Amino acid sequence: MGFFDKLKEKLAKTKQTIIEKIETVVPIGKKIDETTIEEIEEILISSDVGVQATAHITSILKKRVKEGALKDYADLKTLLKEELYKILENDTQLNISAKPFVILVVGVNGVGKTTTIGKLGHKFIINGKSVVFAAADTFRAAAIEQLEIWSNKVGADIIKHKSGADPAAVAFDALEHAKSKNKDIVIIDTAGRLHTKFPLMEELKKINRVMKKSIPEAPHETLLIVDATTGQNAVRQAALFNDAVGLTGVVVTKLDGTAKGGVIFAIKKEIGVPIKLIGLGEGVDDLKEFNPKEFVDALFD
Repeated sequence: MGFFDKLKEKLAKTKQTIIEKIETVVPIGKKIDETTIEEIEEILISSDVGVQATAHITSILKKRVKEGALKDYADLKTLLKEELYKILENDTQLNISAKPFVILVVGVNGVGKTTTIGKLGHKFIINGKSVVFAAADTFRAAAIEQLEIWSNKVGADIIKHKSGADPAAVAFDALEHAKSKNKDIVIIDTAGRLHTKFPLMEELKKINRVMKKSIPEAPHETLLIVDATTGQNAVRQAALFNDAVGLTGVVVTKLDGTAKGGVIFAIKKEIGVPIKLIGLGEGVDDLKEFNPKEFVDALFD
């Protein structure tokens, strides 16, 4: 099975929630009017495409209907594809431009942060890059152990301190290690919540400040991991983390088997941060670079 066919298969539930429902309200041959657009609006909102993206799309639909440029489902399909693609279009690539290149990974607990780091490390290593993992989620001993398992599995170095240590110190040591050993990429795991009264966002800001003492430009990427199955919660998480640490990209995990894949449009439209990677399954190779055109085409095909 080629990648596009696999993508179509993994997005089947999202397609059912959005595209197939639209097809039922606009059967072939039916004229599109205000009532139809209201029904489409309801479908988009209920399928986690988000209020802003939905308002943007429906306003264009209304305009085209008035102009007489939107007559049937074929016109609608062309327009929807075009507008959904425009929402996602952006710089979606990880541009590895420095050495060591530092990626800070953030997100709440349970979204698959450590697993995503393992898969991302694997992706870099099979492409000939040397990778260092920093176990800066020091508040959960299990997170350090899990990252260590991944480092052994994919062949990355790991820098860790004992459970409860200062996360910023772990990040700093990982950067110093990468410089001294001439490593290509450092990926830093962080906590999703803290057991102390010290707020999580302040902890992340501190990690950023301390890293700059080693590499002034670090981090080069700040990636938020969100779980697609949480729907609008993912958008709220993106807003909070973006305000605190300034995200450069979002990784959407667990897109396979969820009907809430429309949340990708909501995150991009409402937060303005590009989707850079998507998780399509449990396998080590199931973390893929995000391609907006392929994603939209897979929903309609």
